Amino acid sequence: MRLLAVHPSSLMYTKVFLRLEPLGLELVAGAARNKGHDVQILDLQVEKHPDYWQRIEEFRPHAICFSGNYLANVPEIIDLCKETRKRLPNVFLFIGGHSISFIARDVLALSDGAINCVLKGEGDATVGLLLEAWEQGKDLTTVPGVVTMDGDGPPPIFIESLDEVRPARDLLRHRRKYFIGTLDPAASIEFARGCPWDCTFCSAWTFYGRSYRTASAKVIGEELQEIKEPGIFIVDDVAFVHAEHGMAIADEIKRRNIQKEYYLETRADVLMRNKEVFAVWKEIGLSYIFIGLEAVDAEGLKRFRKRVSMDRNFEALEYARSLDLIVAINLIADPSWDRERFEVIRQWCLEIPDIVNISVTTPYPGTEIWESESRKLTTRDYRLFDIQHAVMPTTLPLREFYEELVKTQQILNNKHLGWSAIKDTLGIALRLALRGQTNFLTMIWKFNSVFNPDLQMADHAQKPEYEMPLKPQGTDQQVDRKTLYVHGPAGRKSRKIDDDTEKFVDETRMSTVD
Repeated sequence: MRLLAVHPSSLMYTKVFLRLEPLGLELVAGAARNKGHDVQILDLQVEKHPDYWQRIEEFRPHAICFSGNYLANVPEIIDLCKETRKRLPNVFLFIGGHSISFIARDVLALSDGAINCVLKGEGDATVGLLLEAWEQGKDLTTVPGVVTMDGDGPPPIFIESLDEVRPARDLLRHRRKYFIGTLDPAASIEFARGCPWDCTFCSAWTFYGRSYRTASAKVIGEELQEIKEPGIFIVDDVAFVHAEHGMAIADEIKRRNIQKEYYLETRADVLMRNKEVFAVWKEIGLSYIFIGLEAVDAEGLKRFRKRVSMDRNFEALEYARSLDLIVAINLIADPSWDRERFEVIRQWCLEIPDIVNISVTTPYPGTEIWESESRKLTTRDYRLFDIQHAVMPTTLPLREFYEELVKTQQILNNKHLGWSAIKDTLGIALRLALRGQTNFLTMIWKFNSVFNPDLQMADHAQKPEYEMPLKPQGTDQQVDRKTLYVHGPAGRKSRKIDDDTEKFVDETRMSTVD
């Protein structure tokens, strides 16, 4: 069976600062290929819609799947599925991915019958079963995680081992187009899957049922050795939760003498608990560390259910700097911010040496704030759910909110990539350009063409073609967490961490419910 796996186009933030290889889609493609199917991958982040139609004409796929990891891509996916159905009436069309898993039936309804089914949960665990069922004419609702307009299959299942499937990297064209910051080009890799914490704004834990599973150090070492790109983005939601696992991978890298430069994301409390792990990783190539600070005051941290004191956060930043790491942090701008709050944030960000990213509070299906946030949505347009648009009422007039937001982002961008910082960045950009890598160089000059209040207001003015389901009437009260999960929670046995780490996780999350 011929399967074409498709990743949708770039979103606002990824048009400038990064472009990551579609690792999840590569894993699905790898799993399908392991079952004997002929698979191709097309990534619309680096190719265009005409390339999609040309590939279909050349490959003539029996099945086409789309990666639906981001809500803002939903309109593009649905439009492509509808047009594909017109041109190929008998093709098997299905969607999987993180965000789609929480809104499966709504997306099916919007497709007007163009999409055969949604595959919820881990696609690499069940794509083989789904293709077999379709090929043999079986009832699709016998497949775990399947949702059709006629019914649902059994609950999604996990892949038995993260060592079982390797990403089909060889199927991805234009590999030199992927980068993050100065890691240009960069490949992506997964060391662990899931997150044992339960932050209110995040759906990683609700997707995976608060599980945490790891790939073996040996398999990771083999994969790193095969990757040609010099830069590596570690996609784990929280890197090195389990210190022994981080050390084991480091030992494997040293043994194989692998020379790479790494970018990872982690929590401040994990960094401070496992200092020795991050110190060792600095020795073997760790360059960037992204810490999800989210807020710069205790009230903000409480809202996002991050039981980390501000003192602890600042201590973590200092430790990361002491390792001579490039530190990036994320802050979440709430629609309630006024001019004074934006100015306070700008001044704070300018006083620290770190790279600061500003996103906007956005309630997503699958997160607790989707259920509990009492503020009503001002829009249900899928395109605007990209953490760069305000979808809840703003204290400032909307245009002024965007002006303050973009002003803040512009100041922070200039701090690291503007003329004042050009002496530091130009040398890097030129060295990359001499190697034929211009992703980073292009990024430096692209900000103003993407981040612009006029463009954001125009996005709001555009009539929505596809709208999200009505948001529940939030009460700011405790939510029944059982209703949020894609993969049901399995408790302690689903987390591959030692008992001390399990205790640490429980002490650093706000909820005590599994």
